Amino acid sequence: MTTKTAENRIPGDLTREQLLARILRVDQAGELGAVRIYQGQRAVLGKGRHGPILEKMARQEQHHLDTFTKLIGQRGTRPTVFAPLWHVAGFALGAGTALLGERAAMACTVAVEEAIDEHYAAQYAQLGEDEAELKATIEEFRQEELEHRDIGLANEAELAPAYPVLSTAIKTGCKLAIWLSERF
Repeated sequence: MTTKTAENRIPGDLTREQLLARILRVDQAGELGAVRIYQGQRAVLGKGRHGPILEKMARQEQHHLDTFTKLIGQRGTRPTVFAPLWHVAGFALGAGTALLGERAAMACTVAVEEAIDEHYAAQYAQLGEDEAELKATIEEFRQEELEHRDIGLANEAELAPAYPVLSTAIKTGCKLAIWLSERF
């Protein structure tokens, strides 16, 4: 028996169409933020030893953004109204953490990717087999985000000054951005 997206919804739950619109809107917004974070980090650290790593992760995030932008167009979903804010905030977060040092930049990567892993896993669970292609895309991108987290950890993210505070602040900001982008 195949499951369908939103088939077990109760009164007050999002319809299938509303759920899919939220998923596409927030994922496109999140990938925009990720692209801008890596652009900010590369502006500060791009010529150093982490330059090639940041470039690789940036290319993957750009692919994610391009994919969700295409899906938004194909499905007629409006992007978030917060896109201009995420454009600026993402770059500021990337550059700001990079200015604190390589470890802080990697701590930013770890925090963002842990929040996104949780977010993508929840979306995957909400989608039915009628959205098998979207589920597969989300899972593929989730695995790449986990790879980015692992790169951050391997590059001493946890040794960044005030790591627990920095990580918590970034994750909280990500969760707020997710909530806002889903809805507006």
